[in-house]
Amino acid sequence: MALWQFIVLFFVAIAVFMTVATLILQLRAPNALTRVNLMGPLVCIAFPALILAKLTADWATDGFNAADTIRAGIAILGVWIVGSVGSFIMGRSIHGVTVVDPRAAG
Repeated sequence: MALWQFIVLFFVAIAVFMTVATLILQLRAPNALTRVNLMGPLVCIAFPALILAKLTADWATDGFNAADTIRAGIAILGVWIVGSVGSFIMGRSIHGVTVVDPRAAG
């Protein structure tokens, strides 16, 4: 195997590990708010690792392409931004219906 294949394998292995870890933690989470917060490793590490694996494979087979590199950077930033905002919104909405303020309830 070539060096670039080991690099791609490394990125894919990280993505698989984060996906399996997130799945196991999701199944063990006690409530919906915790499940939303556990999506961080999947969104912040696994998806960008897959994008970097694809970019590395493209560089090795087709050569360096600035447009692909820019698209990969935009895709990673987009995943981070959408994941952060989505997690924040889901967390706020779930917090509003699952957490009861003892002062307001009594």
